[in-house]
Amino acid sequence: MRILVATGSSGGHVFPAISLLTELKMKYADLEALLILPRDCILSGKDIFPCEVRYIPVSPIKFKLDLKNIVAVFNLLKGACKSLFILMEFRPDVVVGFGSLVSIPVIIFAWLMRISTLIHEQNVVIGRSNRFLCAFADRIAVSFPQSRGYFRGRKDKIIYTGNPIRPELTKIDRSKALDFFGLGSDSFTILAMGGSKGSHRINIEFLKAVAGISRGYKFQVIHLCGQGDYDLLNQGYGELDVRARLFSFLGPMHYAYSASDLVLCRCGALTISEIMFFALPAILVPYPHAYAHQSANAMVLAEKGSAVIIKDEELSAAVIKNKAEYFMAHQDELNNMRLSYRDFLITDANRTLAEAVLALAA
Repeated sequence: MRILVATGSSGGHVFPAISLLTELKMKYADLEALLILPRDCILSGKDIFPCEVRYIPVSPIKFKLDLKNIVAVFNLLKGACKSLFILMEFRPDVVVGFGSLVSIPVIIFAWLMRISTLIHEQNVVIGRSNRFLCAFADRIAVSFPQSRGYFRGRKDKIIYTGNPIRPELTKIDRSKALDFFGLGSDSFTILAMGGSKGSHRINIEFLKAVAGISRGYKFQVIHLCGQGDYDLLNQGYGELDVRARLFSFLGPMHYAYSASDLVLCRCGALTISEIMFFALPAILVPYPHAYAHQSANAMVLAEKGSAVIIKDEELSAAVIKNKAEYFMAHQDELNNMRLSYRDFLITDANRTLAEAVLALAA
């Protein structure tokens, strides 16, 4: 059996693809798999992929005439040709697309070659690539039940699988997780992060908020800031009298989730899925661009009472400080937020999506 997977460059695209491939390889050791990524993938060069990887050139295209856009069109055509050659060489039984420009030529050529196809949508609101590709897919896997309304006329193809998360992200004892960071079990732990590349706005405002939180509250911080702001924040935390652990990137995220009482973060689909899995109370700051995908993702938690939302334009150190102090003073409300996760329909997304792919192969 041969499975080909194509996905985008961000962690929110790549990690679900890796999770699916890992699940498939665990079930069938002799399964042949191939992963297609854009050259600018955030995880390029890292030894984390469970199968062979091929890279193709892809650049975002905008509707204007300039040199940068001409190069982007050339890269798209070049990537399409390379995708066709990969398909002809590998001859998969099933092709799976996780959205982004990379998936478009792969899925279309697979459809023309009569190869079974499945696309997976990580966000609540369907992305542009998957909106276009749903006509060429045999199955459409969604991460949230709310996504069904965005696939008008395609509902017979839809299966609810959830969003695959890395199998190593397992719930562990809080004290063990805190020991991993060298933090104390007697303090309120706040996790701050801005996605796989970090968020400069969250980084700066959160650092200011930490400086302003009353020292009458016993708290500590785990901060995932991305590479760009690491030196600045490292210096800033060094000047504060607070226990903080700063990372540009953290692989074993299950330690951070298991150690934390509250998370402040963006609302990418993978982040939301991981927060749901760990039933973690959240302060969510949707990224204001990207067609409001993150706002819709955030509402999934907010409507159940599992999170509060701060609009990006309203984000400030004072707002973060007030929210953090409120939750530290109202532990009963935090407990209710944790309990609200019982109302979610949680699936074993890795297994469910793998079974859908194998069904197409059969």
